[in-house]
Amino acid sequence: MGYELRVVRESPLAFAELARAIAPAGFELRGSDEIVIGHAGGRHPVARWAGQVVGEPDSDWQVAQLLRLSTALGARLVGEDGEVYKLRDGVIEVETGGGVVEVGKLEQIIDAGPAAWSP
Repeated sequence: MGYELRVVRESPLAFAELARAIAPAGFELRGSDEIVIGHAGGRHPVARWAGQVVGEPDSDWQVAQLLRLSTALGARLVGEDGEVYKLRDGVIEVETGGGVVEVGKLEQIIDAGPAAWSP
């Protein structure tokens, strides 16, 4: 199991609400629990439904898509260690207890596609 990012809302999210909310943002449900989005003619997994939306990103593209997904759901994107992922002026930022780190420009990351991080 990789590092998890969770989509956290103030009010609980029902599965039916999830299905309705993600479609306008371009996301789809595949099967009963996988959330996917298209890129370059393919469908790529972004998160899964496990009573809440959880992702285990292996690329900046997946982090960017999770951030888009959390926005579509009116939620925050939070890491296992409590860091919060935000979008400010088109740039993805990660807020931790020690400060703010910029990940990169959202649109550039989305355009680059889902290539996995190198080990």
